[in-house]
Amino acid sequence: MKRILIIRHGALGDIVLSFPAFAAIRAAHQAAAISLLTTAPFADFLAAAPWFDQIFIDRKPRIFNLPGLWRLRQTLIGFDFIYDLQTSQRSSRYFRLAGRPPWSGIAPGCSAPHTNPARNALHTRERLAEQLAQAGFTRPLPIPDLTWLRTAPLPDGPDLPAHFTALIPGAAPHRPEKRWPASHFARLALQLSGPIVILGGAAEAPLAAEIRRRAPDAIDLTGRTSLLSLARVLSRATLAIGNDTGPMHLATALGVPSIVLFANASDPSLTAPRYPNGDWPCVLRAPDLADLPVDRVAAALRGRHNHPTLTL
Repeated sequence: MKRILIIRHGALGDIVLSFPAFAAIRAAHQAAAISLLTTAPFADFLAAAPWFDQIFIDRKPRIFNLPGLWRLRQTLIGFDFIYDLQTSQRSSRYFRLAGRPPWSGIAPGCSAPHTNPARNALHTRERLAEQLAQAGFTRPLPIPDLTWLRTAPLPDGPDLPAHFTALIPGAAPHRPEKRWPASHFARLALQLSGPIVILGGAAEAPLAAEIRRRAPDAIDLTGRTSLLSLARVLSRATLAIGNDTGPMHLATALGVPSIVLFANASDPSLTAPRYPNGDWPCVLRAPDLADLPVDRVAAALRGRHNHPTLTL
C-alpha cells in the first residue's frame, strides 16, 4: 500500500478552501494510506473527514530545537509521495528534512514543482488546482462530499429553528480591522425576517450581546460550538452573513447562500470563500468596514442572486 502525506496548516479558511484538493488527492489515491500533517486546532476536526487515514500534528519546531526537528523528521520520512499544499518557506524546508521524497510544492529541487511565477496572484482554490494539475492531475477539482459535516452532532443548548439566518460578527482576534461593527450587525438584525443565530468563538460573546440588545430573540451560540458542531449548525442555515473569517468559509463550502464582508485588510480575489462548485458568494467591500452602510448590506440581501460581487 502506498503512503501519501498532505501538508496543510493555516487558518480555518485556508483549511476549508483546501477541501476540494483533499478530495481530489483521495480520489487519485483510493488504495493508498493518506496522512495529513496539520496544526493542533484542526486535528480533531479533520480526523472526522473521509480523506485521511491518519492525522499528524506539526508542532513547528524552531530550527535550534533538535529533538523537535528529529521527531518531525520521523513523521516525514517513509512516504511514497508528499503533497505540500501549504507551500510556505517552512513547509518547503521539510522537503530536505524528509529526505527529498517525490514532492509536489515549491521546494527547490522537488519532483513536481508548481512553476507558475504568478502563483501568489491566484485565488487559493485556483492555485491548489493548478498545483495538482502540474503534479499530473487531469480532472478539475471535485465537489467534496461534506456529509461528515452535515451529520456531525449539534451543540448542546437551545433547539435550533427549522430556518434561520446565521450572523457571524467576529474575526481573528488580532485582525479587528476585518470586523463590521457589532452595532451594524444589530441594526441589520432588525431588518431580517425569521430567526437569527449568532455564531463565533467565546471572544465574540460581547458582540453577540450587543446584537441581542436590539434583537433579543436572536439565539447566541458564541463559544458553544466545536468546529464540527459549528459546521452542523451552519449546514442548517438558510442564509449566512459575516466578516471575512473561517466560519463564513464553512458556510459557503456547505452551499449556504452567503454575504461576506471585506475590508481592504484582505483581498477577496485571493482568499474569498467559495461555494462547493467554485462559484463566488456575494462579497461586499469597503476600505474601512465601519463605513459599509447597513442599507447597502440590506440591499444585497434583496438582490444577492443578481449581484454575485458588490463593491463600495
